[in-house]
Amino acid sequence: MTFATPEASIKLTLALTDDQFFQLCQDNRDLQFERTALGEIIIMPPTGSESGRRNSEITIQLGVWNKQTGLGEVFDSSSGFHLPNGADYAPDTAWVSRERWDALTPEQRERFAPICPDVVIELRSRTDSLPKLQAKMREYIENGAKLGWLLDRQNQCVEVYRPGKATELLQAPRTIAADDILPGFTLDLQKILY
Repeated sequence: MTFATPEASIKLTLALTDDQFFQLCQDNRDLQFERTALGEIIIMPPTGSESGRRNSEITIQLGVWNKQTGLGEVFDSSSGFHLPNGADYAPDTAWVSRERWDALTPEQRERFAPICPDVVIELRSRTDSLPKLQAKMREYIENGAKLGWLLDRQNQCVEVYRPGKATELLQAPRTIAADDILPGFTLDLQKILY
């Protein structure tokens, strides 16, 4: 199967097993694939350089904090997770607690880990649909995420998602913290939102 790199995301519906979907992703590493709980496959082109730079900043900051604390594992946008509802998503940045990561087998860690990250961070790029990203953030929370941050460059705001709470909107924040889940971590948004 050959794919051309799309300029915007493409959605297909194919009946694939988990093994077949994983192999599809491995065979087409130039593209990023996600699969919804309904089995729809979303093909996304590589991110633009500016979004990639900003995503790297998020991952670096969280990674430095995690290296100092050793409380879990940090993942970039090339890491897929198999959620309890059957969806396979690759958030821009994710964090899983040490205890939950260590409970997975080595085989599970090599594929799309069958776990919803504890923390999910998505950075909205210029071509991303805000309603679709908001729905995905709610889906992460419904599948076990303890915290979600949707960083919206266009509107210079952050939407904070937590289980059992209404979405919190922070307008033009300079930093954001989550001491209850990521003790002592503060994300500096200067090079990310502005």
